[in-house]
Amino acid sequence: MDEKLKPIKIVHIGLCVGITFAYFFLGELQTLEFMNVPKIDVNTLIYLFLGVSAIFLGNIVYRQQLKAVDSKLKMEERVSAYQTACIIRWAILEGAAFLILFLKKELLIIGLFLILYMIFTKPSLGSMERDFAAVGKQKSR
Repeated sequence: MDEKLKPIKIVHIGLCVGITFAYFFLGELQTLEFMNVPKIDVNTLIYLFLGVSAIFLGNIVYRQQLKAVDSKLKMEERVSAYQTACIIRWAILEGAAFLILFLKKELLIIGLFLILYMIFTKPSLGSMERDFAAVGKQKSR
């Protein structure tokens, strides 16, 4: 089963490393200027909302993708749906992180939290089984 998850693990590592390098070089993280939090205003709140909504939207779409899978299928047959759901969730997180990087560099810390969250959503057999079980419980209600 781990062989079937190997491609999505490689994709996850590539996405995380790629966006981390983009933040390091384009966001100039080596200067530590991103630690200075700017004055909070409406513009800042919009980007904060963007980061939070990316997490929630990514999770909602992820759960919806998993719900669409037939629960009678074996776990090996559900891998492709799991991979698709993971990629969609990561794309939403990565898109929000890139928007913050290019549009509001003063708030790189929000993008860094998105990257950190994306790293913690790494694919594994345990998380796949847990997430399908959680979705199965929601379906039966």
